[in-house]
Amino acid sequence: MKLLTILLGLAACVTALGCAIAAPGYVTGDIYSGYTVGAGVGPGTGTKTGEACVMSILGIVAVGDGSIDAAKSAGGITQVASVDHKSFSILGIYGNLCTEVHGQ
Repeated sequence: MKLLTILLGLAACVTALGCAIAAPGYVTGDIYSGYTVGAGVGPGTGTKTGEACVMSILGIVAVGDGSIDAAKSAGGITQVASVDHKSFSILGIYGNLCTEVHGQ
């Protein structure tokens, strides 16, 4: 019975298309999503860039650290000028969400 419940949940997820990435407050396309949103949060534009990502497969497995702190660390940034979020999803099978930080 438990296996049947899991299979039905998976079938519902795949049928709904878009289960690979769930980003609250962001739009998703059922077949394809690929976009960037962001905002300036500090002074200037910054000369350094750092990126941190998370990824999801079928909405079943999600891994990674997409935090601003991880992106700052990757770029050697101490003062943040702006933050962008890049989203990509295809057919709800694979999706990723990256945080890109610009600063000094």
